[in-house]
Amino acid sequence: MAKPWEFGVKVSVAVTNKESFVVGCRSMPNNPFDGHTLAETLEQTEILRGVAPKRCYADRGYKGAAIPGVQIFRSGQKRGVNTRTLKRELKRRSAVEAVIGHMKTDGRMDRCRLKGALGDALNAVLVAAGHNIRLLLRAMAILLRELLRRLLAMIGAGIQDQDFDPSMRAVA
Repeated sequence: MAKPWEFGVKVSVAVTNKESFVVGCRSMPNNPFDGHTLAETLEQTEILRGVAPKRCYADRGYKGAAIPGVQIFRSGQKRGVNTRTLKRELKRRSAVEAVIGHMKTDGRMDRCRLKGALGDALNAVLVAAGHNIRLLLRAMAILLRELLRRLLAMIGAGIQDQDFDPSMRAVA
């Protein structure tokens, strides 16, 4: 059975739409309304990335939030979602829940053992950094496997092109 409510500090997480990299993670003390935290989160994202987001996909808790220059789409929204790209990206918003779940379990964000508001902020940022490092390590492992596969294929092709004695081919 899930916990009926959670205690502690609210953490706002901004994630890229394609790769699910965390580009903004901020703790919000005093449990503010979700709609009031969106501007701060997008500001942090702009500072860290150097590029202001044009579109934001949020859950229904961000109802009423409006930021100039940013289109805000909420889950379940039908009005204004008229292109195939927007529909696909709005469905992708549900992947943020999985990222938050992984940050809670794998990154141990479910319980903060650091003291005070600064400890909460540090915990959130460090968990986000750990999530990004796990994604990068996974991508590097895939890249290394592909490089080794191609290298072995090139070596295998080079050996087959040589005119070896059949008994030597078995040794190679």
